[in-house]
Amino acid sequence: MIIGTPREIKNHEYRVGLTPESARELVAHGHHVLVETGAGAGIGASDEHYRVAGAEIVATATQIFADSDMVVKVKEPQAGERAMLRSGQILYTYLHLAPDPDQTRDLMASGAVCIAYETVTGAGGGLPLLKPMSQVAGRMSIQAGATALEKAHGGRGVLLGGVPGVAPGKVCIIGGGVVGFNAAQMAAGVGADVTILDRDPDVLERVGTFFEARAKTRFSNKANLAECVAEADLVIGAVLIPGAEAPKLVTRAMLGTMKPGAVLVDVAIDQGGCFETSHATTHAEPTYVVDGIVHYAVANMPGAVARTSTYALNNVTLPHALRIADMGWKDALRRDPHLAAGLNVCDGHITYQAVAEAMGMDFVDVARVLA
Repeated sequence: MIIGTPREIKNHEYRVGLTPESARELVAHGHHVLVETGAGAGIGASDEHYRVAGAEIVATATQIFADSDMVVKVKEPQAGERAMLRSGQILYTYLHLAPDPDQTRDLMASGAVCIAYETVTGAGGGLPLLKPMSQVAGRMSIQAGATALEKAHGGRGVLLGGVPGVAPGKVCIIGGGVVGFNAAQMAAGVGADVTILDRDPDVLERVGTFFEARAKTRFSNKANLAECVAEADLVIGAVLIPGAEAPKLVTRAMLGTMKPGAVLVDVAIDQGGCFETSHATTHAEPTYVVDGIVHYAVANMPGAVARTSTYALNNVTLPHALRIADMGWKDALRRDPHLAAGLNVCDGHITYQAVAEAMGMDFVDVARVLA
């Protein structure tokens, strides 16, 4: 199979779909790997690193899309990239289709086979291809929030860890999953006053047992959520529903109860955001202010630490890429129901139910596609 990786073109996206080490693995399996020149620059991987790994360097993304049987990316394809997709071509990347009708329609029109990292499941439950980026984003959320709390960035001027004789900042983390857990690790590590909210008693027990006295847990109902948000210096939105749009848990009315200069960090922004007042921002202009509250809603947070993120991502995406390349996408999906859960669009049809519901479009079961 011919597998291609273009240079990512989204604003401030420095990651790359394949590392040189991943390219070497695919070549060792007998496949031909195409890499657009400069694709790995953001992670410190030169064209020569890819050549040594056995990949062929090509001049343009146009050539990647024209010649590849499978295109491996990181971020969702931009409009110009979607126009280059063709029927039967495999696209393997993050898609986040639920809040993006334009992308969904373009992918349907292309006839391509679109496998989304974020909906591939794992044997023990969970979303293993989303997990490493959730870990990165969760840890970054505290760094970003701490910076946004500084007066120079419009914040309250609060140091999360406090100092002897001065209380630490209060951090409210909504969601105790992978993002929330990693955010809590960082926040507790700097000495903040941390509260984690979740609706799952098992999650609350797990994080409570891990953090002991270093973080508090509360059941996430409307009253507890409103109280924690009102008291917080920093609120982390860490709620994800697989393949679907995130619920709006913090309303605009709730901003009026918060301290002026408090910070909201919406890690769920790729899925539409879990704050009513969220809209996607970039690393170039990461924050904006609504009703005196600083909002940080960068849509591709892990892109800022591209090297760490790319290697963490490739650790979990490469095994599936090898199976797809070795077996062909249909056989790979037939043999692995967890990978089959990643199929979002195929041959003009939506094959992931949550996306179809979000779009108000018809849904075709993956089993029918694979029959």
